Amino acid sequence: MIKNLMRRGLPALALAALPLLTTGAPSAHAEPSLPTAHLATAPGPAGARVPLPLFEAIDRIPVADEQRAGYKRDLYKHWNRGLMPSDGCDTRKEVILSEAVHAPQVAAGCKLTGGSWRSAYDDVVVTDAARLDVDHFVPLAEVYDSEQTTWSAARREAYANDQGSPDTLIAVSAASNRSKADKDPAEWMPSDGSYHCTYAATWVGTKLRWDLAVDEAERQALLGLAEDCPSTTVVYEPAP
Repeated sequence: MIKNLMRRGLPALALAALPLLTTGAPSAHAEPSLPTAHLATAPGPAGARVPLPLFEAIDRIPVADEQRAGYKRDLYKHWNRGLMPSDGCDTRKEVILSEAVHAPQVAAGCKLTGGSWRSAYDDVVVTDAARLDVDHFVPLAEVYDSEQTTWSAARREAYANDQGSPDTLIAVSAASNRSKADKDPAEWMPSDGSYHCTYAATWVGTKLRWDLAVDEAERQALLGLAEDCPSTTVVYEPAP
């Protein structure tokens, strides 16, 4: 659980100092010096992990106009039965459990009580699982816009429930997720400025993992973020 929070850019030693809040103002934290999006392993010699500078990673994403016509959310089946169907928890609940700072109690039917979570988008700690959303880091509508060829139903379901990367799905406060909606980085960024470099790198890594395109406005926004994040790197693994 702590490991998952560190992947979100929060040092382990800082977890104990987080206030237990359900709402809060945007953080004024300084930009972290070496943020990295950890998305499993990137292609490289002998399977080595190869961090890419953010600028270089952005350049690997093809540019194409968005195509929203025909989009329906139910084209991306979610949530499915998760990695462990026998536990009674669907993908959404499994993500919530994996990202808990303090683990909740799990009752029959995967009912969660207690626990706490850090919402990376707005830098607050949520103490009620019902006030969490599990966000598709690249929103489903944005994925539809960005498919380079039309995906099969199976690939869409695989994306919508992807737990093969720690970053495709993220548990955040419901308020921050609904503020984001289906916007890309040209239209929305987290209120916590200290998370911007990690957010940009994770967005780019997820697009690379799933072979998705960017539109020109999105690309320019990402390049602008890369200018502010010179030490940020991206590590990704193509989705199976």
